[in-house]
Amino acid sequence: MKAIIIAAGPSSRLKPLTNDKPKCLLEIGGKTIMQRALCVMRECGIEDIVVVKGYKKEFIDYTGVKYYENTDYQNNNILRSLFYAEGEMDDEFVCSYSDIIFEKSALEKLLQNNADISLVIDIDWMPHYEHRYQHPIGEAELVEVRNGRITKIGKEVCPPNKAYGEFIGLAKFSRLGADILRSNYKRVAHQYQGKPFQRAASVEKAYLTDMIQELIDTGYAISNVDIKGGWVEIDTPEDLEKAKGQFV
Repeated sequence: MKAIIIAAGPSSRLKPLTNDKPKCLLEIGGKTIMQRALCVMRECGIEDIVVVKGYKKEFIDYTGVKYYENTDYQNNNILRSLFYAEGEMDDEFVCSYSDIIFEKSALEKLLQNNADISLVIDIDWMPHYEHRYQHPIGEAELVEVRNGRITKIGKEVCPPNKAYGEFIGLAKFSRLGADILRSNYKRVAHQYQGKPFQRAASVEKAYLTDMIQELIDTGYAISNVDIKGGWVEIDTPEDLEKAKGQFV
């Protein structure tokens, strides 16, 4: 199993804390967000870890990690950033956002799932947004699930009271799932060049969830791996302070 961590974005909401470092290097309980991800992955037996970096790339320098550089991070988004490591998608892999902290149990549960494409979904997500004023609920990557499959995913794709849960930014692709992802990305990158793609203004500006929705619309099955809490997203100073109280 391989892991690809997407860590290229400039994290404007956390300025000035990120003026001189990427968001993944902010510390919580004496460890950076990135260190926590690396530790959990290695505890789960994943030693082959890849990081896609961009903003302040020179500061992300952990041993035992392979790096790719998103040279155009200011003009693209998460999906394109992931595909800077396309050469690493030749077998099964886990994909993770770099601004999340998650318990080992979430990754263990994901690794036990045998679906070709599976996403970790927090089904107890609503409390996560109580008193979260700097990151409104409208920005949650929510999902709808029907008959054991994810049918919708993304920001504002469904009313919060009808959402099944929230995608936490942690996914797994089998070898076949990786092939499906790569071949369909190649298709949409050509088909939608210079055009809107799913909920994004362009393929370059697309989120990973836009690509997942495209796979759903094309007929591929996307599996949900359910958890109840045990993770945080760090997108604002408010999130950072909350995480410091949850993770020590």
